[in-house]
Amino acid sequence: MSADGPATLCCVTPHRIPVATLPTNPPLSQTPSAEPIPTCSAPPLPTGPCPVCPRLAQEFEPYRQAAYWQAMHQRAVQREQQLQQRIAELEAKLRLREQQLFGRQTETSAATLPRLSPTPGTPPRRPRGQQRGRPGPRRRDHSHLPAVVENRDIPGAQCCCQRCGRPFAPVSGTEDSTILEVEVKAHRRLIRRRRYRPTCDCGVHPGVVTAPPAPRVIPKSILGVSIWVTVLLDKYLFYRPTYRLRADLQTQGLDLPLGTLTDGLQRLVPLFEPVYEALAAHSRRQPLWHADETRWQVFVTVEGKVGYRWYLWAFHSAEVVVFVLAAGRAHDVPEDHLGPDAQGIMVVDRYKAYQAMAQVKQGLIVLAFCWAHVRRDFVTLARTWPDQEGWALAWVARIGELYRLNDERLAVVEQPAVFVEADARLRQAVTAFGQQGEAELAEASLHPARRKVLESLGDHWSGLTVFVEHPEVPMDNNTAERTERGPVVGRKNYYGSGAVWAGRLAAMLFSLLQTFCLWRLNPRTWLTAYLTACAEAGGEPPPDVESFLPWQLSEQQLQAWSLQGQEPAPDTS
Repeated sequence: MSADGPATLCCVTPHRIPVATLPTNPPLSQTPSAEPIPTCSAPPLPTGPCPVCPRLAQEFEPYRQAAYWQAMHQRAVQREQQLQQRIAELEAKLRLREQQLFGRQTETSAATLPRLSPTPGTPPRRPRGQQRGRPGPRRRDHSHLPAVVENRDIPGAQCCCQRCGRPFAPVSGTEDSTILEVEVKAHRRLIRRRRYRPTCDCGVHPGVVTAPPAPRVIPKSILGVSIWVTVLLDKYLFYRPTYRLRADLQTQGLDLPLGTLTDGLQRLVPLFEPVYEALAAHSRRQPLWHADETRWQVFVTVEGKVGYRWYLWAFHSAEVVVFVLAAGRAHDVPEDHLGPDAQGIMVVDRYKAYQAMAQVKQGLIVLAFCWAHVRRDFVTLARTWPDQEGWALAWVARIGELYRLNDERLAVVEQPAVFVEADARLRQAVTAFGQQGEAELAEASLHPARRKVLESLGDHWSGLTVFVEHPEVPMDNNTAERTERGPVVGRKNYYGSGAVWAGRLAAMLFSLLQTFCLWRLNPRTWLTAYLTACAEAGGEPPPDVESFLPWQLSEQQLQAWSLQGQEPAPDTS
């Protein structure tokens, strides 16, 4: 008995652990750590010496050590899982970069999907060239070309019988054939202006009256219209650098200084500005646009801008193509081009600048997103994550089914009864497509790569389904990307522009020439007629610029300026 009450007896049966099995690390009290140290569920040790069991703290130490190392193991497992996930992401990114650098760039089903998922039953690739059983290409008609008649006769010594020597008698008619030739040669135009002397004494005229000078596109320049047409077409339609054209002309005996050509191109800029402004104004009045942008180098130091990267924006509509050169890639470029009152539908990719446009926020312009980019997401996932290939290709097949159903709907748009049935099938497939994506997103164990693609699909779903309500809207933005192919080739060949005026001229000529191709007009014929009119106007734009616009041409002009004997290029996108 103590003074405070009856005595309490503490009985502890310690668990014996061999000393050799105890951890060799220092006790937890000596282990520095910035985090709280996990402990077991045993009650905390009393502070101070234990009068009953002096070895109590020593006996509890193994339990504390076990809890500590168990927590460390859990942390190591979590860290390893994170590292393995990071390694998988980096390996996927590496496969993507290798594909971008060394792989095929095509995304067509016939060329891409069999390579992604080869099976023993995969049919062999179709050989190139004319296919057996398919109709051959039509024979070209060259009757519109001028003909140079060339008569060929049997040499006199051979125009007789080889045995008796009696001469052959001529037969009516000839055996005709055609050989196509191209004759390109440089020549000089010697302008000889006749001079006259007045024979009267009126004094109205000077002593010698000379004929007026020949019209010139650039006053006092020795280069005529045909040379400038060749320079413009070679650089802005066939995308060759100017030095290659100079080398080509040298083979024909014409040596042109590079400075003369550069200065002349700069002086041609004011001649095309009125036409370019008319194209831009007509573009604003269109109800449907395809828009895209690509980089364009302008090697000029501009205050407030770092580097030489500018952007070439393309706006493709049914009647006109317009390129806009801008120093930036912000939403103000399409805003300014279309104007505050523009209304319609714009087919674009998922670049955020289009979604930030004021006309889009006000509801004046509806964005229709590109299904080809959605398909590209799944194709990229199949290439970068081989274990997810089957899942990704299944979605690619679903997208292909949407394309097929939409094509069937467009084929019967002139048949209302059949169109209603085709439209219903398409709407049902689109609804099922969206529901499938939502159902998979609801899975908690969804692979991160799958989740990323499906979340993007859901975020842009309203824009991806615009084509359902508007059959005139294409499902993809391949039209704009095809429009940019030519300028991209030019960028690779001559890197861009060396001055701002040169970049503006490139945008103007790209717009003009792409519009002519859209209308099936011969750009050489149009440029010759327009520059001749500029020359007759004294090196200024003609007063009737509107009469040169494709949509203002008469049927006779369209026929006279059309591309003879050519068919539109097939859509291979």
